[in-house]
Amino acid sequence: MTVPERRTRPRRYGRRFDLRATAVFFGLAAVGLIVVGWVGRMAVDVAQRRPLWAVVLVLGGVVAGVACRRGRFGFSPSRLARRTTGALEEATATALDALEEQRSAMPADEAPGVEDSTAVADVGHEALSPDEFEQAIAGLCVRDGCAEVEVVGGAGDLGADVVAVAPDGRRVVIQCKRYGDDNKVGSQDLQRFGGTCFTVHEADVAVLVTSSDFTAPAVEYAQQCGIVCVNEARLRDWSEGLGPAPWVPTPLVEDGTDSSGQAVQ
Repeated sequence: MTVPERRTRPRRYGRRFDLRATAVFFGLAAVGLIVVGWVGRMAVDVAQRRPLWAVVLVLGGVVAGVACRRGRFGFSPSRLARRTTGALEEATATALDALEEQRSAMPADEAPGVEDSTAVADVGHEALSPDEFEQAIAGLCVRDGCAEVEVVGGAGDLGADVVAVAPDGRRVVIQCKRYGDDNKVGSQDLQRFGGTCFTVHEADVAVLVTSSDFTAPAVEYAQQCGIVCVNEARLRDWSEGLGPAPWVPTPLVEDGTDSSGQAVQ
């Protein structure tokens, strides 16, 4: 007796589910979405702050798209590079011209990158706040070639508002007194400064600058201790370039003062 052979259907093996591959795929997709969102946000920010550069990037993208489209009929890397470079150079030149026009049309007091180091020469000293007065004195030090200029005034400064290194290497310690015309610097101010400028701050040149003037006892004390006194008149000459900086030695006259009437050692 013959038993008929049963035909078996071939099994179809489906693709097995791979949890690791699926997790990696969704992870990469999430990273891609984050990158796309970040790039889009940066592009919007650049377009708002630097519209000219946005135009440059758009032109570059258009050139690249046109080049890729023409590449179907014959792609030439050298020709694409020349065209892209030319387009970028033209766009950059246009952007720079526009920026130059904006800068030339901007008022001088609003021009970027200009430090307010000439504030003492432009406005009256009495119009400055104490902090602005210190900054202005530091600006004069920088203008006249000092290095390591630093404003250190504040609580616990022990009498030093501005410290610097003169062009000849000496350490300059300056105390700033932004007083009104009716308030002169007295001997007590000089004594407090004289007690710290040399021993604590190790000054080679100690200077007290004021927007007013000094009393006679203060001038006498400064002469004894070797502190350079710069009153409003001498400060105005210094800021306008009509007089020497406080650390520059000045010739003495018979009464022991310099040509501006300030006591020196």
